[in-house]
Amino acid sequence: MDFAFSEEQDEFREMLRRFFEEKAPSSEVRRMSELPEGFDRAVWKQMAEELGLQGVHVPEGYGGQGFGFLELGIVLEEMGRVLLPSPFLASSVLATCAILNAGAEEQRAALLPGLASGERIAALALAEDGVGWEPRALKLEAVPEGSGFRLSGSKGLVLDGQVADRLIVAARLPGTEGDDGITLCVVSADDSGLKAAPQEPLDPTRRLARIELDGARGEALGVPGEGAAPLARTLAQGAIALSAEMVGGAARCLDMSVDYAKVRVQFAKPIGTFQAIKHKAAEVLLDLELARAAAYWAWWVADEDRDELQEAAHLAKATCAEAFHHAARENIQIHGGIGFTWEHDAHLYYKRATADDTLFGDATEHRSKLADLLGA
Repeated sequence: MDFAFSEEQDEFREMLRRFFEEKAPSSEVRRMSELPEGFDRAVWKQMAEELGLQGVHVPEGYGGQGFGFLELGIVLEEMGRVLLPSPFLASSVLATCAILNAGAEEQRAALLPGLASGERIAALALAEDGVGWEPRALKLEAVPEGSGFRLSGSKGLVLDGQVADRLIVAARLPGTEGDDGITLCVVSADDSGLKAAPQEPLDPTRRLARIELDGARGEALGVPGEGAAPLARTLAQGAIALSAEMVGGAARCLDMSVDYAKVRVQFAKPIGTFQAIKHKAAEVLLDLELARAAAYWAWWVADEDRDELQEAAHLAKATCAEAFHHAARENIQIHGGIGFTWEHDAHLYYKRATADDTLFGDATEHRSKLADLLGA
């Protein structure tokens, strides 16, 4: 495989960087993160109308741009550089992939155009108390009723669940366990049996919600009881997408560190000339390049629909999470006292890196799953 991007992809990246640097400088990121919804609807609309980003990897037949996971990865990497607050990961990645992976043709045709245009927002509700992100351990049941299901229980850590028009709730049929009986149900946010409440996030640029279901009505996405495989695929794609964001964030941390080391003077010399600072920057760069290689390989695997999707997802998530956290931590250290202040951006990247490490499972969990797949 070749890690080099095409000329068109490089131009696409340059266009995205200009757009996000204009729309999401640090001051705007802070402003957006303090809005009631946690993002700016005007910017979200511009992303859709001017660039078509929400549908970048949605087939043209469903109102999307028809590109692949490589282009989606570029979008996410550039978003990660600026920490853009938006429901893109929740709606344009997780929910969209779930519909593409599990939905019947008529469901795709009904649900995807609204998501691709940015007019609708959806979220995937999976994590449960004491269960985390492990689908095999799901407890919430989808009880058959007529042509649909009734769902009662709670979900936590739902990305942008408080602004979603629809939720895709992972549940299981009564009397099943493990991979058997897993069912993805589409629930309208205005259902009287559904309540969404914001959860206090570690990362102020990414909103989370807790979803309470009390007899909420759901429609099965795809075949009831056969949601294990499409859900596993969706989570792998989500981990790969998150890895793209983390590469962008880590790269920005390194840029901030190097830029500061060039101008901060101690003992009549820029601190970047000191060996200790050089070593810190070099070690971050090494981790970043390893993470970038893992992420780009994972994008390619997802784009080519190869059998190594799960392996690629676990490797990318673990490697990129560690690299981002390392870069964010050293960014604070190189900046010294100013790096600890609320006014400086370093803490925003550190919080995002820490939160991203736990999202979809931490690095240790993903390395363990990778070892199991490889028979180690």
